Amino acid sequence: MNEATTKLAHELGKRSAVEFHTISQDEAGQRIDNFLLRHFKSIPRSRVYRLLRKGEVRVNRKRVDAEYRLAAADELRLPPVRMADPSVPQRPSSSLIELIENSVLFQDSRVIVINKPPGVAVHGGSGMSFGLIEALRASRPKEDLELVHRLDRDTSGCLIVARTRAALTALHKLIREGGVSKTYMALVAGSWQLGTKRVDAPLATDNRRQGERHVKVAAAGKESVSLFKPIQFFGSLATLMQVDIPTGRTHQIRVHAAFAGHPLLGDDKYGDHERNAQLKSQGLKRIFLHSQSLAFDWPGTGEPFHASAPLPADLAGVLDQLETVKKKPAKRGPAGRGGKARKP
Repeated sequence: MNEATTKLAHELGKRSAVEFHTISQDEAGQRIDNFLLRHFKSIPRSRVYRLLRKGEVRVNRKRVDAEYRLAAADELRLPPVRMADPSVPQRPSSSLIELIENSVLFQDSRVIVINKPPGVAVHGGSGMSFGLIEALRASRPKEDLELVHRLDRDTSGCLIVARTRAALTALHKLIREGGVSKTYMALVAGSWQLGTKRVDAPLATDNRRQGERHVKVAAAGKESVSLFKPIQFFGSLATLMQVDIPTGRTHQIRVHAAFAGHPLLGDDKYGDHERNAQLKSQGLKRIFLHSQSLAFDWPGTGEPFHASAPLPADLAGVLDQLETVKKKPAKRGPAGRGGKARKP
């Protein structure tokens, strides 16, 4: 065995035995899935979740789900896993890296705010080898970058990436305590006649529905609150909404909108398929959901932070089309259907 082969075997065998890791005070408070994604950086995200589902990862000798929050002194059992072959290039395309770097809205020593493009996942997995965070890490290899929160693949807008461990920990704590204001723009089906409405309905995740994650309103679910405010009406077809979410559960706005009887347009999972088909003729090619702004006060200093992202061209174009349709005069039909009766 030559030196190169020996090195390769060493790299592939790094995780060849069970490891035990004790959570430090600095590591406490984060979700276990986020910890594992950082620990096993070179294996697919789907593999990390499979380790959790099968109980191969244990905390204090017990199974836990992906949302378990680690506590100081927790003992993790980390199973042996096969690492990626280091001789195979593991790098996002230059076009993806360029797209993400061109989408930076703001950066300082603590965070980077990205105006996430639609169609780009925040991380690799689910059919995509690389996502936003992998592209950003490839562009900035000397930085330890971590997602502060997530957006669905087809959702656009403000996304925060932490540049330091201290910033990540502080913002995660702030989000858990409801200290981050998140505002979205959403287009819902129908004419919203509920005024400004607070939807307070607990949500539970079902990972078993047709192999995909599915969220539903359930009494045993986690507390979830969304505040809906109508902004612009487009007749009986659609209503533009401002949505604030004090909590940030998976698919929260999508499920709460459907629960209120006005699902998001373009949503193929919880939406109205007939209305979605209608809106395709107006140029809607994805779910109409945009993370418009994020605001909070930095813990410790009270320094205010605010970031906002304009509505992207594809969604703005849909609103323009709907406004044009709304202004068109109604066609007159024959007598008895809104037309003028002829004199005999």
